[in-house]
Amino acid sequence: MENISKILESGSSKEKIRILETLEKIDETEILEKIIMRLDDDDIQVRGEAYSSLVLNENEISNFLIKNLHSVNKNIRSFTSLILANRNETSSIPEIIKLAKDEHSSVRSCVIGSLGFLKAYEAKEIFIQSLLDSNLEVKKSALKAIIDLDIKISNEIMIEISKERDYEIKKLVSKLKR
Repeated sequence: MENISKILESGSSKEKIRILETLEKIDETEILEKIIMRLDDDDIQVRGEAYSSLVLNENEISNFLIKNLHSVNKNIRSFTSLILANRNETSSIPEIIKLAKDEHSSVRSCVIGSLGFLKAYEAKEIFIQSLLDSNLEVKKSALKAIIDLDIKISNEIMIEISKERDYEIKKLVSKLKR
């Protein structure tokens, strides 16, 4: 385990990826923390492998993941919300909701996407409010969730979101109008 920890901390990208590919059964907190830290690795492939190893982890690690929703690191907050969603951890919805107003748009976008994926109907107002977010990706995530959950929005908000000059938003709005 010490060798795994050492590689995850300071190994090459290739070594980190090789180790991460083998950690789906790990339940040791120290190693799980090292995997979480790789969600902010400089190498996108290492981040992706860390993400996969946590999504595929066969152990009950939801409390550990929920704790990391409060990380000071925006990438860890973002990816952890997505990991919880991909693990279908509906018990995490209240904690994910707390990040809907995060200062970083990347976190807000991932949070809205996660809540939509988890079919968090209790976040209906958050989805609607997020349509007015200053960030396009957050708006797109909110629109997708609203469409997927068949949430009705007011004509005023529909008009406001229709003003966006983004192709993907226009496409999502046309789905919403159907």
